[in-house]
Amino acid sequence: SLYVSEYFSQSAQKLSFYSWYGNAKLFHFHVPEDTVLLRWLLQASRGKGPECTSMEITVHFRHGAPPVINPLGTAFPANATVRPSYNISITLSSAVQNTTFVNVTTPAAGDWFIAAHLPEAAGRIEVKGFSTPCPYMFQADMFVLRLTDMPVLEPGVPMPHTVVSPAKPLHVKVFVPKHAAGMRFQLRSCLTSDQKACAVRVVLGSITLPQSFQKILTCTGSANCSLALDSPPWEKWLQIMVESLGTANASVSVEMLASFTVCRPGSASSFLNFISLNQSQAGARPGNTGAAGSSAQAAGEAPRNTSGQRSSCLQNQPVVREDLDVVSVRYRLLNGPSVPVNSLSPTLLLLNLNTGMDSGGSLVVSLLLNKTSVSLANATVVGCVSAASPVLSLNATRNCSTAFSQGYPLSVSTATAEVMLIVLYPQTDDWFLSLQLLCPKGQGECPTAEAKVTVFAYLTPCFNDCGPYGQCSLLRRHGYLYAACSCKAGWGGWSCTDDTKAQSIGAQNLATLLLTLSNLMFLPAIAVAVYRYYLVEASVYTYTMFFSTFYHACDQPGVAVMCIMDYDTLQYCDFLGSVVSIWVTILCMARVKKILKYILFILGTLLIAMSLQLDRRGVWNMMGPCLFALVIMIAAWVHHGTKRRHCYPSSWKRWVFYLLPGITLAFIAISVYAFMETNENYYYTHSIWHVLVACSVAFLLPPRDKHKKPWAWSKKLTCRYQICQNDREELYAVT
Repeated sequence: SLYVSEYFSQSAQKLSFYSWYGNAKLFHFHVPEDTVLLRWLLQASRGKGPECTSMEITVHFRHGAPPVINPLGTAFPANATVRPSYNISITLSSAVQNTTFVNVTTPAAGDWFIAAHLPEAAGRIEVKGFSTPCPYMFQADMFVLRLTDMPVLEPGVPMPHTVVSPAKPLHVKVFVPKHAAGMRFQLRSCLTSDQKACAVRVVLGSITLPQSFQKILTCTGSANCSLALDSPPWEKWLQIMVESLGTANASVSVEMLASFTVCRPGSASSFLNFISLNQSQAGARPGNTGAAGSSAQAAGEAPRNTSGQRSSCLQNQPVVREDLDVVSVRYRLLNGPSVPVNSLSPTLLLLNLNTGMDSGGSLVVSLLLNKTSVSLANATVVGCVSAASPVLSLNATRNCSTAFSQGYPLSVSTATAEVMLIVLYPQTDDWFLSLQLLCPKGQGECPTAEAKVTVFAYLTPCFNDCGPYGQCSLLRRHGYLYAACSCKAGWGGWSCTDDTKAQSIGAQNLATLLLTLSNLMFLPAIAVAVYRYYLVEASVYTYTMFFSTFYHACDQPGVAVMCIMDYDTLQYCDFLGSVVSIWVTILCMARVKKILKYILFILGTLLIAMSLQLDRRGVWNMMGPCLFALVIMIAAWVHHGTKRRHCYPSSWKRWVFYLLPGITLAFIAISVYAFMETNENYYYTHSIWHVLVACSVAFLLPPRDKHKKPWAWSKKLTCRYQICQNDREELYAVT
């Protein structure tokens, strides 16, 4: 045999602390057919700075779809069936880099996904630029060993082969046809070269993580051994590996035989299905009412003609896949949403999810039983949603399992007429829904009974759109798209349905009131600015107060939300007003000439607007204008002090009662904003920031000019009368 090794690599990604699925870094690989060995090379590294500490990285693996993980231990939706993912931990302690290998023998072909993340996030809000987080990097590479000429085992044809040694197992493959109800594998004529007892182990199927359903058959002696499989995967290659358990130098010759039991489906004729499809598409067009009516009648008669269907082992119901959007699909039954279900053979619906872009959402299947259609009161309609192949023996096993996978069971009856199933991140494959009627005392009791079940099936990015306390986000890794929920207001879980740490309505209203009404502390600063004739500064403070109030009213999670305009616009205006308020306050304290002050006002505002457009959350967008304004203020104060030959400001009362309290409040506000805010205390620490900044502005504004009386602008309205006054009369009066 000829083996070929292949290597696949993806660029390293910076890991994040986990708070929702978007923090997990996803790697997407494709394993080719006939792969006999898969090796993952996992490389983790961290920075060398003092802020870097020991860290544990969790890596999850899954075949067919992204892994469903739950590092926070939150709840899933009520109707979701979750199976834990396969994961390993990589520890970065004293070593800067860690290299780990993971081997998978006979892996399943197709898509494989790896998700890596750091432990739970601390919840602290870090201002960009104040702290330098430690970079933790992760890279996954894939090595595969592929057999180029794997022998093909033809159904019904015995094939002799030889296992050279235990170190070189034999690999063969057989193609499973569509509608295969069962498979039987036989191993016979087992002989060894050293005339000892024959001992071999046969492994059927491939490894799929997180769960593997490989079948292992151990054969000893010359007697024939066989294995029967129910519902093997349709239209796929099935790998078979034969290993010798004998001595190292002895070869083993065996003869293998694979046979299939094929189920003959029964359904409405393809011509009637085609007419029904045309009818559903033409029903909305004007002028086609007559054709639509006749087509509906023809399609409606198809399910009634069941004499030929009852003799088959399954009943196919035609289903149309309708793509709506990214990771959004609706399945429409041509013969109507109501499906006839009987006890003689299962009713089968095909849900196509094999495009490679459907595994990033949630598959939702809902069943509704028409109680009036069931003649037996205690009868139950059981169903099974499975991938790769359907379950065709619901009346016997009821365990909803196929040869190499475990399905998801469903059940409706007159007591429970409605049921829903949510499959999170369904694997890329053909999915099947099998339905069958079960009678309480056996199948002979209801040979002619029939139940009507309404089936709704669709693929959605996020179940229930993450509810009122979550936001559905579409994530991308290279060309692959998948969706996840980002929860708010203390809610958690996969679909934001876990209310363990949820905020009450009263807490949400309190948070909104604190963050919005705390901006009213700008009113004293506005009043002081107007009283001291700083009208431009007062306008800036009014702008900041208005947009900060409504930005935080729109930024709140939960129900206490009010947005007067687009969220992005409100956020930009809030950030702009905050930085410009600091800019104009410090320049006002500098006491430069008015023309120069207003020029600096305009130029600084334009530059701040540009920098915020580049990066709103960068610390230098606030610190840069502040430091530059402080340099201007210090230079102006030095100039004034040199000119007057004493300290400026000269009054000790100005320093003690205004400047020092204002500077203290400003430093406390910056400390709270940069180092104390977390997700839990944000609503009151940020409210304290509002109050402290507004109060510091009121203290730091300089007094008005001595030659200008308060509200002096109102007296200028009488300037015409003063111009007409005769000054000479006053001179004559003196003499």
